[in-house]
Amino acid sequence: MDDTEPRGIDRNLTNYADEGFSRYLRRAFLASAGYDDEDLERPVIGITNTASDYNTCHREVPQLIEAIRRGVLEAGGLPMVFPTISLGEILLSPTSMLYRNLMAMETEEMVRAQPMDAVVLVGGCDKTTPAQMMAAASLDVPSIVSVAGSMLTGDWRGERLGACTDCRRYWGQHRAGVLDEREIVEVRESLCPTAGTCMVMGTASTMACMAEVLGLMVPGSASPPATTGARLKAGVETGRQAVALASQGGRVARDILTRPAFENALCVLAALSGSTNAVVHLLALAGRAGVPLSLDDFDRIARQVPLLVDCKPAGSGYMEDFHRAGGVPALLKVLESLLDVETVGVTGQRLGDLLDATEPPGSWQTTIRSLEDPLGPPASLVVLKGSLAPKGAVLKRAAASPHLHRHRGRAVVFEGPEDVAARIDDPALGIESDDVLVLRGVGPVAMGMPEAGSMPIPKYLAERGVKDMVRISDGRMSGTAYGAVVLHVAPEAAVGGPLALVRDGDEIEIDAEAGRIELLVGEDELARRRAEWQKPALPPRGWRRLYAERVQQADRGVDLDFLTETGSELC
Repeated sequence: MDDTEPRGIDRNLTNYADEGFSRYLRRAFLASAGYDDEDLERPVIGITNTASDYNTCHREVPQLIEAIRRGVLEAGGLPMVFPTISLGEILLSPTSMLYRNLMAMETEEMVRAQPMDAVVLVGGCDKTTPAQMMAAASLDVPSIVSVAGSMLTGDWRGERLGACTDCRRYWGQHRAGVLDEREIVEVRESLCPTAGTCMVMGTASTMACMAEVLGLMVPGSASPPATTGARLKAGVETGRQAVALASQGGRVARDILTRPAFENALCVLAALSGSTNAVVHLLALAGRAGVPLSLDDFDRIARQVPLLVDCKPAGSGYMEDFHRAGGVPALLKVLESLLDVETVGVTGQRLGDLLDATEPPGSWQTTIRSLEDPLGPPASLVVLKGSLAPKGAVLKRAAASPHLHRHRGRAVVFEGPEDVAARIDDPALGIESDDVLVLRGVGPVAMGMPEAGSMPIPKYLAERGVKDMVRISDGRMSGTAYGAVVLHVAPEAAVGGPLALVRDGDEIEIDAEAGRIELLVGEDELARRRAEWQKPALPPRGWRRLYAERVQQADRGVDLDFLTETGSELC
């Protein structure tokens, strides 16, 4: 930060063509809110408020903000809370992903427009934390991330339950006729017992861990559950650290988001078998920070790092278990030999120094395993490329049935989620367990990339005991989901990618070991189909129109091209 730049409440003055008058008027109105000159001499720390009745995961955010405010005040700062968009995963149509870039843009603009020397970005639910990190990467204001924290587990008939991996498992049992209406309601009422984000290693938990590894968060603050004192203590420490960032003269997110920091994050992502959505979000964040990052980097690192953390959906535990085992610092200690320990985060502390003061996970726990005794082999997440996905697709191999890692089957094609809902259970389709379900028209341009990729098993197959099938789409799936689901196919069907050319009965082959996904149709036939293909119409107006016109494909992070460091062609 330039020493000559105005500080505190004098930053980002309202333009009346008279700076003196702008400062005078600003203080006059702040006096009406009870601020005096002593208050206004302090460094100003903005705090985003993403509390919303439409975002149940953030129910405890007001209490967390109070803890952050306390930390700011203790450290001599002036906390100023302001609202931003809040993206509740469950109560947005068609998908919260459609609005991630809008939230990132709005957050960036509000931080730029209002006076603050540093900002605390309070998120949690799936797309809020990625959006805030993207905003931070585009700002010249020091930024620090704080998250709502995960829920505690529930219980049904003596079994621990958690959203939303167990949501899907029990719903599958209900579709198969194993659970009746009364039982599925009992399960539903037990899945989400507290405030907080999903308590499995879904997108919210994964991205909280990514924020900590990247250095945008106070160490140890990714894993405390939402309703605990540890979460509030992390909030207080975050507030204090925000004042330190403001006082130190401006270490901004771009200084922290280096190539080594991203490589460390990819290493941890592999060890967690984290959400596939993290691939899209980290690519977008790297694009904002101007750091070269590609799907090949994810694949290369994932094939070197084994699965170490026992959390659903790839394992059997929950975030509260991960937290008790030591959380991200303990996992980093296990991975130390694979990491670049010269990275420096918001605390100004070198990662190597942090790890020197960190104890390895205790022998009493089994949630964080060692490199010598991992939970699973490397390549828990793999990138597939080939004639069906020239620019790549993603498969969470650790959550897929092993017998489907290599598979060849007959395509059954669906044109969007409504088509799936209308036809998936129709026995007349004759779908068999070795067929390949193909869903298109759910990519970034087509629909904002909803979590529709984890299509349900046809009910008549589920009743016969079929629990997994190969499913392929240009959409996403929830980070809490499981199964042999190939996602993020790029280019998507709506821009003329090969997925648009698939017909019922075509043979498709995937090989997770070799990283291949092939449409086994001759070039002449594909050329004929391509000549017949017509591009879908764009949305008529508003944000959806702007999004469809300027969004990048999944292999580039699905950001708007004019918001990235370099910009890009859409395909």
